[in-house]
Amino acid sequence: MEHSTDKGDHNRVYEHLTAKRADGCFYCRSVNASVEGDFPFCEVCPLFDGFTEDGDGRSAVRCVYADGEKEFPDYLPQDADEGLKVCERAIQFAAEAHKGDFRKGNHLPYIVHPMEVMVLVSQMTDDPEVIAAGALHDVVEDTPHTLEDLRAAFSERVAHLVAMESEDKRPDRPKSETWRIRKEESLAHDKDAPAEAKYIMLADKLSNMRATLRDYEKDGHAIWQKFNMKDEAQQEWYYRSVAEVLQSLKDEPLYREYEGILQKIFG
Repeated sequence: MEHSTDKGDHNRVYEHLTAKRADGCFYCRSVNASVEGDFPFCEVCPLFDGFTEDGDGRSAVRCVYADGEKEFPDYLPQDADEGLKVCERAIQFAAEAHKGDFRKGNHLPYIVHPMEVMVLVSQMTDDPEVIAAGALHDVVEDTPHTLEDLRAAFSERVAHLVAMESEDKRPDRPKSETWRIRKEESLAHDKDAPAEAKYIMLADKLSNMRATLRDYEKDGHAIWQKFNMKDEAQQEWYYRSVAEVLQSLKDEPLYREYEGILQKIFG
């Protein structure tokens, strides 16, 4: 059940019901895929424009789009400020870069993670380049795009922030073999990183921990089998080490949420 109404000269509002399918998922127009109903996708989606009720009292999600065929269409008003335009371009760039990729162990489109990271970063800073880097933080690490691509499309600063959050994956070696090495390198690198980079790191790890907690509450300790590192003790070492590295952000509500999730999962 969908309908559309004009909203300004360039935007269009679409509504779709959030009723779950038999497998517990609902369709999201933003990523053109079904997503798990327990993921707060609409609330963090930059296309989200509120909820409405249809004639039968059922909840519907209102999404803002422009006419066009892009997976993430231009949804900002034409007079949007430059900061918003940078963030929008980052969303579109990330959506295209991660197209066809999914989160580990489920059918969530991968783009939901960068989008959540972007929104979490925006809760700690209103700097558009830092927010944009949050959306782009996995592009160099997990797709064919390079830092040069980001410099050309955005700026040296955005590329530098993404570089600080990108691991050397060592593609010639098994991921499970290099896992500890990569994590130790990233922890050492981020220890003295500027606050902007730590905002992105906290947002990234909190997004991961939120997803892990959802899986943990459903499947218990079996969740670690879907990861490259299946040893729960090693996972605990890493995520607690992240908390230590991010101690300078201890007054942030998101840091306290991160600590609370660690306690729930690892005790």
